[in-house]
Amino acid sequence: MVLDNKLSLDSKIDKIPGIGSILASKLRAAEISTVKELLYFFPFRYEDLTNFKKIIEVEIGEQVSLQAALWQISKFKTSSGKTIIKATINDGSASLDIVWFNQDYLLSVLKPNQIINFSGKIGSFGRKLTLVNPTYEIFKANQSPIHTQGLVPIYSQSNGLGKKFLRAKIYQLIYKSELSFPDPFSFELLKKEKLLDLKTALEKIHFPKNLPEAIDARKRFAFEELLLLHLANEQRKLQKSNLLAPKLYTGKETVERYKQSLPFQLTSSQNEAIEQILSDLNSDKPMNRLLQGEVGSGKTVVSSVAMKACLDRGFQATFMAPTEILAKQHYQTLQAFLGSKYRLGLATGSKKINFDSCDLLIGTHALLNQTLSFSKLGLVVIDEQQRFGVSQRLSLREKGKRPHFLTMSATPIPRTLALTFFGDLEISQLSELPSNRKRIKTYHVPKIKRAKAYDFIKKQISLGDQAYLICPFIEPSESIETVKSVTEEFEYLKENIFTDIRLGLLHGKLKASEKESILTDFRAGSIDMLISTPVVEVGIDVPNATIMVIEAAERFGLSSLHQLRGRVGRGNKQSFCLIFTEKDDEKVLKRLKILQESSDGFKIAEEDLRIRG
Repeated sequence: MVLDNKLSLDSKIDKIPGIGSILASKLRAAEISTVKELLYFFPFRYEDLTNFKKIIEVEIGEQVSLQAALWQISKFKTSSGKTIIKATINDGSASLDIVWFNQDYLLSVLKPNQIINFSGKIGSFGRKLTLVNPTYEIFKANQSPIHTQGLVPIYSQSNGLGKKFLRAKIYQLIYKSELSFPDPFSFELLKKEKLLDLKTALEKIHFPKNLPEAIDARKRFAFEELLLLHLANEQRKLQKSNLLAPKLYTGKETVERYKQSLPFQLTSSQNEAIEQILSDLNSDKPMNRLLQGEVGSGKTVVSSVAMKACLDRGFQATFMAPTEILAKQHYQTLQAFLGSKYRLGLATGSKKINFDSCDLLIGTHALLNQTLSFSKLGLVVIDEQQRFGVSQRLSLREKGKRPHFLTMSATPIPRTLALTFFGDLEISQLSELPSNRKRIKTYHVPKIKRAKAYDFIKKQISLGDQAYLICPFIEPSESIETVKSVTEEFEYLKENIFTDIRLGLLHGKLKASEKESILTDFRAGSIDMLISTPVVEVGIDVPNATIMVIEAAERFGLSSLHQLRGRVGRGNKQSFCLIFTEKDDEKVLKRLKILQESSDGFKIAEEDLRIRG
């Protein structure tokens, strides 16, 4: 079938034949509303179905692709009431039985004498070699198999969009339509950068003949995405060049007095970042700066200098954090730093306040409330900025006339990558930890030494320390049976290992009040060991916690592991990170060794990127 030749890349998705209102609605929910957006919905991996064989060659246990004639197909029920569809196929070399379970509709789809492509695993049924529950695809003379042979694209199946549907529609658009594919890149640029043209790249990213073809296509689209990001950043810079912001600079003497009032000495990188920020605030161009720093590197105190500068000049400031727990923690910290001279307020989902009664308002997403007005907003500070969407960050900025903007992140993004994604931002990095912080000792614990690790934890807790134990999932996973869930592990440890230790359970499905109660008890020392999901990755500061145990560590990225490790080592005591794994193969151990040998989050992030390709 040749698709309507009136289609273009900008055509609405419901103009594609075969896509009605229901499918169009599902596609739009997946942010696919045009032909181009469907073509740019790339597979996240490929299933290797290149093991194409004759029936006479197949062996039990192997995944194979076959092409054969359907001889017969019938239905029968087992003694337990299950429906089995049984078929016999033959490709000229031999015949083979196929079984499907509880798929009655196949009787109306598959008919004797059809030539069909199959892909599945060879098992045994009734003591005979049998193809069990295979994927099928009826042979078409003018079309190569796209579901059952070769490198088959696998797409994210969000919003009920089936993988076969996505493959078929994308194949039709590329190969069976009269679409034109105007390339934004000139022939000279493609040649210079050794890039594929647009149509060829779309063919090879969706339906590659081999992996090198897919890699070549990915290279072209990566280049395109990064170039568009760069151009968008340049455009934003031009737009901002005409905006004027209030000058908020505080004199050096005032800054020095403030530094001396702090109960600790700032590091050289903190002082350097403060100078960069104050220089921005002294300009009438709106500051747009990203402050990156390790967990515990002192980003909040650096931002407090900017807030003090803003408040001293008679303007208001706001500080947004991603969670209520973190917002309350920042509220307490900034009260301690800034003293009683300024009026501080706290706005969360459960507690709202009139901003005009505050000089500095600290809060969560509640700050985005449309009814919340800011009469003299001079500075916006956002913590863990990657946890907020672009529109949310812009929404808060637009509540003032032209406020300065400071975003902070403890997620270590390599500088080269940060400049690419945040090209419209200036970047300050805090590369040092306070001098009183001891390096966290990190150990991989093989399964045979797990009992000794538990004994070590018991000993440290008996000395007054506290511990975290992190699991990747809340509930048991049907698809990943070997990975422990936090609910299962909590019960197991409570009943079998830490019987005399006070355990707490924390995960994202708990109500905000329940989370707050558990964390309050943990901070107060009423809980010795917190069994949790990665919900503790950001914003939990308990100086007495000295042990971090991470279950199934191979399921986390290195940067996430480094973030979790940063929950301990917050005080003066020696702290430890114990890495437990379900797989102890060489590849996993090599990756985790990077974490053991380095405490530099930026180096770890660089290595993580390199390993992931």
